[in-house]
Amino acid sequence: TQKGGRRRDFHDAGVNTRQAMEHVKDSKSGTSGAAIQLTANFFRIVSRPQWVLYQYHVDFKPPMEARRLRSALLFHHEEVLGSARSFDGALLFLPNRLHNKETVLHSETRNGEKVQITVTLTNELPPTSPVCIQFYNIIFRRILRILDMQQIGRNYYNPKDPLNIPQHRLTIWPGYTTTILRYESSIMLCTDVSHKVLRSETVLDFMANLRQKCGNQRFPEICTKELVGLIVLTKYNNKTYRIDDIAWDHTPNNTFTRGDKDISFKNYYKTVGVMHSTMRADYNIMKDLNTHTKLEPEQREVRLNRFVSNIHTNTDAQAELDKWGLNFDKQLLHLTGRVLPAERIFQGPKSYDYNPRAADWSKEMRGMPLISSPPLENWLMLYTRRNGNEAQSLLQTLNRVSGPLGFPVLLFRIEYEDHQESLVRALQQNVGPHTQMVVVVLPSNRKDKYDSVKKYLCVDCPVPSQCVVSRTISKPQTLMTVATKIALQMACKMGGELWSVEIPLKQLMIVGIDCYHDTLAGKRSIGALVASLNQGMSRWFSKCVLQHKGQEIMDGLKMALTALKAYLKFNNCLPSRIIVYRDGVGDGQLHSVVSYEVSQIMDSINCRINTLSVVVVKKRISSRFFAHINGKVTNPPPGTIVDSEVTRPEWYDFYIVSQAVRSGSVSPTHYNVVYDTSGLKPDHMQRLTYKLCHMYFNWQGIIRVPAPCQYAHKLAFLVGQSIHREPGVKLDDLLFYL
Repeated sequence: TQKGGRRRDFHDAGVNTRQAMEHVKDSKSGTSGAAIQLTANFFRIVSRPQWVLYQYHVDFKPPMEARRLRSALLFHHEEVLGSARSFDGALLFLPNRLHNKETVLHSETRNGEKVQITVTLTNELPPTSPVCIQFYNIIFRRILRILDMQQIGRNYYNPKDPLNIPQHRLTIWPGYTTTILRYESSIMLCTDVSHKVLRSETVLDFMANLRQKCGNQRFPEICTKELVGLIVLTKYNNKTYRIDDIAWDHTPNNTFTRGDKDISFKNYYKTVGVMHSTMRADYNIMKDLNTHTKLEPEQREVRLNRFVSNIHTNTDAQAELDKWGLNFDKQLLHLTGRVLPAERIFQGPKSYDYNPRAADWSKEMRGMPLISSPPLENWLMLYTRRNGNEAQSLLQTLNRVSGPLGFPVLLFRIEYEDHQESLVRALQQNVGPHTQMVVVVLPSNRKDKYDSVKKYLCVDCPVPSQCVVSRTISKPQTLMTVATKIALQMACKMGGELWSVEIPLKQLMIVGIDCYHDTLAGKRSIGALVASLNQGMSRWFSKCVLQHKGQEIMDGLKMALTALKAYLKFNNCLPSRIIVYRDGVGDGQLHSVVSYEVSQIMDSINCRINTLSVVVVKKRISSRFFAHINGKVTNPPPGTIVDSEVTRPEWYDFYIVSQAVRSGSVSPTHYNVVYDTSGLKPDHMQRLTYKLCHMYFNWQGIIRVPAPCQYAHKLAFLVGQSIHREPGVKLDDLLFYL
């Protein structure tokens, strides 16, 4: 097994990109939209005036190897050092300055060995220094331990307050994500509610049940498939580990060396690990989990306030903070955001407004012709005999819904036997160079069947394709809705354009980049790039590259050059400006994007373009915003922008709440403009970003990220999950992966 939770810089501290951008040095705030009062899940740190942290270097003579011994010898001298101290074995931090720059102390070990300890002042650290920020986080982790919380990975959970879901043999531990960082005007604690879902059965229980179900012969193979990759929690130390393999040739009586003697696994392990794994495939499990973990804004706010209140009322926690002269605000941070006006949607010859709170125009677009759709004259539908009725119903309904969309359909139908080989054979025999589209009705959602269709039709014989599981089209009451969705997807995949919003900037190319890590193909990563080809942002060029493990994040950025050639061919001119939205950047990778990728993009466009902007898009963040409307705590409306208070002073960054959610608390998206020679005002950058969240053709509404990021994600996911090879060039300017 491999132990979970590596230590690294999760907050990309030390990357200062704003100073290089003249146009945002004084202000990075936008102006448009209506003001809205919000609270955020941040608590200000209040420290005593003139708060300074004193850093000392500690030297032992003779040198002492054991860190615990060094701490014990040093802490004998509480009368000199005081009770507030933090020591990592070499560096000592104190809230007060010692009388002399160098202090010599004398201690004695249990064996009577005399030790001289020299404590030398090396630094006086103001509250905003990176070392101080790190130190605040260390102190706060102490506070969480005082509150009896257990660390798992990066977050802290309360095993003494579990929620049990017996019908699924699951246990939920409530907990919190916490980070202390320097924000625009103050140092704050950002905290959000987190949940750790644990299967309450042990690995041993799981293996025993599985052996009963599948018998001895296939047990090792099936068990390996089920367990490898899962995370287990060992209850004796509350640590998490990932299962990388199973040693079938070992038993609990085998021994390993621990220290200087051998010990059996049986004697070493007091308890077997409890598993937690991905259970998203099971709808009922997710539904029951959501009732406990999807908190409405009001519930979330109550939980956060209760958490900080617990710190204030716990005498030990308060004593620890008082020692250091630190404290937290009792209330959530209040701040002002702005709500951008709703966009008008242009479709075919008409335009329309939608309900801004719902952020969805599926009703409004019904029965209206699309901007453009190629006539569908040569296409196939494949189905099994068992699904013949469903296929016939789908065809009739497609004919009914596609007419008003300006997308008539004529068809050639083929029946295939319910075997993978016969499905591929049917494709090989019937798909030709003039086939525009292939629709396959699959009897079940078995991944291997889907993968074989996509491999053949994306790589061997590139043709846009649409797979649909028979169960999806078996209910008459939802068939109209499903058929409309399928018709729209078919139109997109063949180069059709569904709708648009007003994009004022001319000769602009928008690029979306995302990465996917393909665990099957030897942990290769797939880099996907999607670039706009037209003014309305409704035609896209897509390319992906398969990179080997250990290669730099996106060596495939040379793809930007092929995108430029496609733009030139489409428009007879090059774009005058390019804006790149880079998604899929993990914690701690910002420096790598700034120092490596930006220069690669610049090299590949070869100074042919006047201006370039690179925006890092981040969805996995802890920041949350709550609106207070008519005395109720609710989610902020779509189009809410936050660009002050909780942004970082060293970055040109902002948050947008773009989508609406039906339940739970909405998650904002964080945008960090890391490079920008466009001179665009922050207001224009924010508005353009929000407009692009309206342009994802697989959803008739506003999504969480700009459309090219979601397209790049879909492309990288398809290649990484199903085809493991680069798709054929014939598909480059089609949204074949929707």
